[in-house]
Amino acid sequence: METLKAIKNRQSCRAYTGEQITESELQTILEAANAAPVGMGKYEDVRLTVVQNNELLAKLDAAGAVFFGNPDMHPLYGAPTVILVSNKIADPKQSAVAYSNAACLVENMALAATELELGNVYLMGAVMALAMNAELCKEFNIAEGFVPTSAIAVGKAAAPAQERTLTTTKIETDYLK
Repeated sequence: METLKAIKNRQSCRAYTGEQITESELQTILEAANAAPVGMGKYEDVRLTVVQNNELLAKLDAAGAVFFGNPDMHPLYGAPTVILVSNKIADPKQSAVAYSNAACLVENMALAATELELGNVYLMGAVMALAMNAELCKEFNIAEGFVPTSAIAVGKAAAPAQERTLTTTKIETDYLK
């Protein structure tokens, strides 16, 4: 698939079949994450956690629902795989770099998942709930000194993605020529 085609097809998937992704698909997605740019090349300041354990996914889903104040919500949308991105944030003034790094990793993973025809969605609320819960971070093996900063849910989509038409009108753009 061409890059622009993946961009046209990439969309937030909020309904999954529950079928687990293959090991090959997972490896392709992780390779895409590893190809993402990281500020100053400090890859040692970024970690990935692949979560496919149903019990842990249920705990993360529940924590996200509490975070959003809606016990009936399922912020993981039933995805069978969640890939957490955690960053070392030694200096709070540099936290924007960590979150930017995480966003680059997640976008690369989203495009790779789209190319593989897998549903995916960027997660923040459940990640914020996890980051605020030290006990849950331990259960998720978040390394000492690291903070969960973002995540992507991945799985077989309940409905196929629809290619979008790309436009330049959604975001107001100023030109300084």
